[in-house]
Amino acid sequence: MSQKLSVVIPTLNAEQVLPSTLESLMEGVFAGVIGDLVIVDGGSNDATVDIAKEVGATFLETTPSRGGQIFAGVSACKCDWVLILHADSRLSQGWVELIPTAPDPKRAYYFQLQFDAVGFAAWWVAKWANLRSKIFALPYGDQGILIHKNLLASTGGYPTVPLMEDVILAHKLRRRLTALPITITTSADKYIAQGWLRRGLRNLTLLFQFLLGKTPEELYKKYYS
Repeated sequence: MSQKLSVVIPTLNAEQVLPSTLESLMEGVFAGVIGDLVIVDGGSNDATVDIAKEVGATFLETTPSRGGQIFAGVSACKCDWVLILHADSRLSQGWVELIPTAPDPKRAYYFQLQFDAVGFAAWWVAKWANLRSKIFALPYGDQGILIHKNLLASTGGYPTVPLMEDVILAHKLRRRLTALPITITTSADKYIAQGWLRRGLRNLTLLFQFLLGKTPEELYKKYYS
């Protein structure tokens, strides 16, 4: 990639997963692709803050809302291109070489999902996520997104909602989304703890309720409060 990019990572009690995500970014630092790193915390009470400060990231604190945290992070970025990653999603080795040298500023890019777990369930859920993204232009936040600030601004900026922020952005971008041949590995902890089927059905239920008119605030209150 000929231009530098900023990386934004929203965090909340991410001490167990953040180091691996940061490690996956190091090749971008060594290649001179990453211009700055912004970590926006939502009130962690573990070692997340210490980890962020130790790596020299621009560190911000906000109220816990992933959409709001990302919005704040993008506002603090120094580069025109922004790579938004969840704290538990890490890019595969060699990702720097696979990012377009001159990405189209009128398009946004996402990655191919896989889980840090083995077995049919992990394979199938990731397969469905990648198929959903391709057919319906609906990648979720754990697939990452690389987007130019001007394109993001043209959609109204990153949605400052506590839930479904990734779905809202994908809907606004519609067919301006392009899949990159880069794998992003995300944590399977929630699926393993809740069960692959149960967690998958829960995610579908949230999506359908949102599409049928429930607000992100209503869904957050119902499922997370």
